Amino acid sequence: DFQYLSYYDAQKNVVLAKRKLDSDQWEIKKTPLVGNPKDAHNSISMAFDGEGFLHLAWNHHNVPLQYQKSDTPETLTLAPAKMVGTQENRVTYPEFHQLPNGDLLFLYRDGSSGNGNLVVNLYHTKNKRWERLHHSLIDGEGQRNAYWQATVDTKGVVHLSWVCRESPDVASNHDLLYARSYDSGRTWVRSDDTPYALPINAKNAEQAWPIAQNSSLMNQTDMTNDASGNPYIANYWKGA
Repeated sequence: DFQYLSYYDAQKNVVLAKRKLDSDQWEIKKTPLVGNPKDAHNSISMAFDGEGFLHLAWNHHNVPLQYQKSDTPETLTLAPAKMVGTQENRVTYPEFHQLPNGDLLFLYRDGSSGNGNLVVNLYHTKNKRWERLHHSLIDGEGQRNAYWQATVDTKGVVHLSWVCRESPDVASNHDLLYARSYDSGRTWVRSDDTPYALPINAKNAEQAWPIAQNSSLMNQTDMTNDASGNPYIANYWKGA
């Protein structure tokens, strides 16, 4: 029955807001949390778990994890919280996704452009604890990194797509790749449901669409799904 949003204000503080869907009156709370809105990497990600607690991560570009959680359900009052405690010193692109049972997935890059891995954590709403599912779901092997996006369909299937970058140079982006998970991110398969041997890397990743380097390929895909669970992936690149 409520809509929530978050944004940076002119003073660079994170602001949270809440309203009833049938009202134009907003409850607005300026937090002491500060970010760098001039860097597009440093976006805000937030989600609710199945008990109504708000989880928020903000202001990341190869920096230690910044994560807070509301102290009571469906409120705008946050408090510092802990996640797993390892591989949290070089975080970029944090992203929460709610699963149908109310648990949360949290994905982020550990590392840097051209040299990074995709980390996946799972929050268990019942016991209020985080679990590390993969310290390197997509392994850059010290030579590349994945720029990824994810979506969860109505059946709880997690869809993941990404492009690879071979160096800090954006021109080295190439290929549109795909994986999905039927068990909340623990195991992963290709589009024909053949299992991945984890971690996924440059040799075993499924190509949704081959794209050469030097094609002006956008860093990250954008994803959603329809009511039948079909994934839709958007990106752009120049033709041959």
